[in-house]
Amino acid sequence: MRRHARAGVVYLVGAGPGAADLITVRGLRILRSADVVLHDALVSPELLDDAGPHAELVSVGKRGYCVGSTKQETINDALVRFARAGKSVCRLKCGDPCVFGRGGEEAEVLAEAGVPFEIVPGVTSAAGACAAAGIPLTHRDAGQAVALVTGHHDPDSPDCTLDWGALARIPGLVFYMAVRHVAKIAAKLGDSGLSPDTPAAVIESGTLPAQRVLVGDLSDIGWLATDITGPAVFVVGEVVARSVPLEGSRAEEALK
Repeated sequence: MRRHARAGVVYLVGAGPGAADLITVRGLRILRSADVVLHDALVSPELLDDAGPHAELVSVGKRGYCVGSTKQETINDALVRFARAGKSVCRLKCGDPCVFGRGGEEAEVLAEAGVPFEIVPGVTSAAGACAAAGIPLTHRDAGQAVALVTGHHDPDSPDCTLDWGALARIPGLVFYMAVRHVAKIAAKLGDSGLSPDTPAAVIESGTLPAQRVLVGDLSDIGWLATDITGPAVFVVGEVVARSVPLEGSRAEEALK
């Protein structure tokens, strides 16, 4: 069944991990047929070109630690306001709406306001970036679990409530929004029992032409990642050692 955006409905759509052609078919149909598109700052300009010719594009960029990021309350109000005005609304989010994307919060606001909505899943950054880097997110011989973890908060701050001991016992970890804290996260995991030889990688601008993969281990990944400036995921575990280099990929290994 072909789904197109309906008047008065908000669609929380995952744009995928970066590359414009990694959005889902349903997500693309909603994007092309919506009256209004509220999009994240990191959504590909190429993907925005697929919006309908008469669609209103509204940037509601939220960039970590950046002055001028749109407040979540402002986004919530806009979603409700446009829907109540009879517009079909595509809320276009990077990755998957409900994996560190505040899709759950926006869905709660819409439900409370009586606004109909639909969640259109997307390829989350962990899956997309790891695939593009040739790193299997899971592997039968490299453990039976993987955890997706926010790395937004400074590990030494009271805002960080992660159980480092529990995380150190999980075979595979992928940290989102961790660029500023790679070294501290590695240290916390090491202090909690994870071997310093545990393979680790940082994938910058995953799935995009500028993608860069830094490969090392827990003891040196911190200094390897000091010049990372783009969006990135931080991967820890034996799955990194199971990586298979892909054609055209750019990987940099630690100097031993």
